[in-house]
Amino acid sequence: MEAVSSLLGSVFGGGGGSSDSAATITSIFVYPIKSCKGISVPQAPISSTGFRWDRQWVVVNAKGRACTQRVEPKLALLEPHLPADAFNQGWEPTHSSYLVLRAPGMEQLEVSLTKTCHVIHDITVWEWNGSALDEGDQVAEWLSNYLGKQYRLVRFNTASQNRVVDPEYARSNQYRTMFHDEYPFLLASQGSLNALNELLEEPVSINRFRPNILVDGCDPFAEDLWTEIKINKSVFHGVKLCARCKVPTVNQETGIFSGAEPTETLMKFRSDKVLGLNKKQAGKVYFGQNLVCKDSLTEQKGKVIQVGDPVYVFKKVSSSAEAAA
Repeated sequence: MEAVSSLLGSVFGGGGGSSDSAATITSIFVYPIKSCKGISVPQAPISSTGFRWDRQWVVVNAKGRACTQRVEPKLALLEPHLPADAFNQGWEPTHSSYLVLRAPGMEQLEVSLTKTCHVIHDITVWEWNGSALDEGDQVAEWLSNYLGKQYRLVRFNTASQNRVVDPEYARSNQYRTMFHDEYPFLLASQGSLNALNELLEEPVSINRFRPNILVDGCDPFAEDLWTEIKINKSVFHGVKLCARCKVPTVNQETGIFSGAEPTETLMKFRSDKVLGLNKKQAGKVYFGQNLVCKDSLTEQKGKVIQVGDPVYVFKKVSSSAEAAA
């Protein structure tokens, strides 16, 4: 508990915004298939729904409901791969471009990025319901054999579907996502992970928290406070602290629930009660900051962020208690 107490100064630490405050991007992750393994990339283009390719696909059950590691932790071991050029600005797939699926005990499977897919309806991701593009029976059989139940892979139907971010937090009804939980970007810091690991008997990797952007060089949980940042000419707004479900308790190297950690330790110093958040307290724990990007509202081309880019903080709240959650 002494170690926990020593962190509270960082958690509640304040101060106004400063344009010369900075961290540095150390990793960028894109998750083509929701709840499956991410891809670490040196750069990522910004699209109207987040990073290009992020959560563009989702595994669904026989009723069309999204499947995540909350139900099928083995999804952590399902590795999607895209062509390396897919993360270059302006790249477009050809007939020889594939999403490649790999998983333990399975032959790898190639999924064409250009084939015409049938539209299926009544696909559900949390509160959202709509149509999606079915990747076909061969992919469905592969997934079902791996997971041991009937599943299909569907792609977001960008031609007809529009999934809007909650404007209560994003301050606009024009920010959009694909199959994300709620928001198009998630940022976390190495300092926050280090602070957590100091309290754990068995340290965890950042993949437990599935961020899109990992930064270093700032105080633990400084990202809680950031409401406006700039990365490589792109402006991001921190709109809501990320409440964590049980996915961080899934060991991402084994695809098995590992027990109560790290959630149990986070509850001691990262719960809504301890942080003093200005909302009805529901016993949630928080790690990371959800972002939207102003450039996503325009059709500007060439917007990319890269590993090594500095993060400039232009606006922030004075304490975690003032952060939206």
